Amino acid sequence: MIQYSENGRIPFEKLMDLYNSVGWTAYTKDLNVMKKLLPGALSYTSAWDGDRLVGLIRTVGDGCSILYIQDLLVHPDYQRQGIGQTLVTQTVAAAENIRQIFLSTDNTEKTVQFYRSVGFVTMEETGAVTFIYRGDK
Repeated sequence: MIQYSENGRIPFEKLMDLYNSVGWTAYTKDLNVMKKLLPGALSYTSAWDGDRLVGLIRTVGDGCSILYIQDLLVHPDYQRQGIGQTLVTQTVAAAENIRQIFLSTDNTEKTVQFYRSVGFVTMEETGAVTFIYRGDK
């Protein structure tokens, strides 16, 4: 049975294992970045199968007007079991008074379908636009 923990202690090696399991080496190749992920988060919720970290959602924001879902990871052995949906649902429910909840993700059919299934829409559908600073212009 999967257990969920909000802002609970996560051993560093278990965090590394989860990020590596989904191929997020842009994070794991820099240990200094990895060590800042959880302390720098507004909140995070982890999913556990016994002592195995199998899922994580990490948010950043100001806690009152904006929440950004920075990371959502589910170990490949545990995908398609409702863990990601539970992590998102719990996070959004805890942020009911926050007006703006955002995330950015890969534009693949799988990810778009998942986020639509948990209530997200594209910015375009809201009549708004989002900008990202590239720094090279």
